Amino acid sequence: MRHTRTVAFHTLGCKLNFAETSTLARQFADAGYGRVELDAQPDVVVINTCSVTDQADQKCRNIVRRAVRSNPDVFVAVVGCYAQLKPAEIAGIEGVNLVLGAGEKFNLVHHVEYADGSAGRVIAGEIKEVRDFIPSFSSGDRTRTFLKVQDGCNYFCAFCTIPLARGRSRSADIQTTLQQARLAVEAGAREIVLTGVNIGDFGTANGEKFIDLIRALDGLEDIDRFRISSIEPNLLTDDIIDFVSGSRAFMPHFHIPLQSGSDEILRSMRRRYRTDLYRERVERILLRMPDCSIGVDVITGFPGEDEDRFQETYRFLVDLPVSYLHVFTYSERDKTTALRNPGVVPMEVRNLRTRQLRILSEKKKHAFYSRFTGTRRPVLWESANDEGWMYGYTDNYIRAARLWKPEAANTILPASLIRFDEEAFYTE
Repeated sequence: MRHTRTVAFHTLGCKLNFAETSTLARQFADAGYGRVELDAQPDVVVINTCSVTDQADQKCRNIVRRAVRSNPDVFVAVVGCYAQLKPAEIAGIEGVNLVLGAGEKFNLVHHVEYADGSAGRVIAGEIKEVRDFIPSFSSGDRTRTFLKVQDGCNYFCAFCTIPLARGRSRSADIQTTLQQARLAVEAGAREIVLTGVNIGDFGTANGEKFIDLIRALDGLEDIDRFRISSIEPNLLTDDIIDFVSGSRAFMPHFHIPLQSGSDEILRSMRRRYRTDLYRERVERILLRMPDCSIGVDVITGFPGEDEDRFQETYRFLVDLPVSYLHVFTYSERDKTTALRNPGVVPMEVRNLRTRQLRILSEKKKHAFYSRFTGTRRPVLWESANDEGWMYGYTDNYIRAARLWKPEAANTILPASLIRFDEEAFYTE
């Protein structure tokens, strides 16, 4: 009897990568492959890489070594953003058989099936030639699915390699996206998180808008919850905020990249808004949805961020009524215009500022959670049993915990929020 070939996946980076890995996994399953863990001697290992996280090269090397230890005859394929940006570098890693760029990654099964087993083969064309949009959604967690609604970006911010790794902004039409959402629901999802590189830019190529998409999704009665993963402040319109405030299924939760609270640094970053617009967006959200959770992305140590500019950011965030921060330490990226900027910030200063903002984030989160002590909120409980506990999220993105109760898994139940620590709000 013929041995069923097996495949393992390792994903680095963002929610979009996880959605795309799930699509690749479904393609391998359709081709007759069994999915196994990385250490279970797979025949094929697929590494989906990221260019945003630090030490992309070292992380990729570590996973390749781990795969080869598990099975010396393993076929290793590398895809993703780092594969598009540095294909020759990845191909030179001992143990790598195949490197696919953005235009070929969804043809991975074909390339694996017809590969000759040689080392370091690269298929990575020019990113400007990539035009196709491949819909994707994550699977493996019935409770929450990440649905890819958009890819690429036209913004070319000074610190970012994503346009070079993923190409121009593109998306499917609304009807195709609705069909993908239905497939996610059929797979058991109770909550769908809309994800992409710049999701507010949805539909620009075919005359549709993001507001049209979320109105259509809200009409899918078989899905309980939607979330908007991250949206640029200049694309977060009054119409979107007002619609979410009265929506059936879109949760009171926004994540809005800021990157800096200094207008001078925002100009240097080539961001398309200033702090006054950002503040106005936050104020409008809270006017319409007082209980809404608002997350913020911030970068510390961008070139030119002297102590005065950092203090501008710190003060801006202290005064801003947001719920939590995602803080990133600036790191240099090849082929970005920020490399030409003067005023390089020493790494120890960048790290210190990151620590300061993460402490501020904990204070923001504590203040936000404190408001809801003693209240009741609907919680979507996840299906994992974590040493006798289970976790979930309220509508407004408060992490909740309760004693494990199998019948509660993958259901939405009202819960009283009793007390919280750094992990979660405990309920009864």
